[in-house]
Amino acid sequence: MSDFTHFNDQGRARMVDVGEKPLSQRTAVAAARVLVNDHTFSLIQIGGMKKGDVLTVAQIAGIMGAKRTPDIIPMCHPILMDGIDLELSLDEGRKSVEIRAAVSCDGRTGVEMEALTAVSTAALTVYDMCKAVQKDMVITDIRLLSKTGGVHGDYLREE
Repeated sequence: MSDFTHFNDQGRARMVDVGEKPLSQRTAVAAARVLVNDHTFSLIQIGGMKKGDVLTVAQIAGIMGAKRTPDIIPMCHPILMDGIDLELSLDEGRKSVEIRAAVSCDGRTGVEMEALTAVSTAALTVYDMCKAVQKDMVITDIRLLSKTGGVHGDYLREE
């Protein structure tokens, strides 16, 4: 269990004490994808969903999700994020909504979970906005693309 920092000596869950860690600039970039059918893709593209502009609502929801990460992921520290940049785009070839979030902070712990929560929340919002038209959408490829800062150093996913 020594490799897992979120467990105490008795094997019980704990929140890691980051109080002694130095502040450092940290970033994380995550991505997700929502696969839709031709009809749903067209409705998203032209703004024809009854609930409104899918991409704008999902963008706002993703940002809100990042800000609420410690409320839904039990061992996440509340952190003061410097920025959240969430982008959604349509991929005609894949018939998908592509979601990408970049989060940054000067802190004692990373922002990977905030970036992952942002793209997950945005993807769930796309599903919610479109479910009246299509029930078999697939949320897929939720992943960390990169991170910088901290004692574990930088990470860059090779895709």
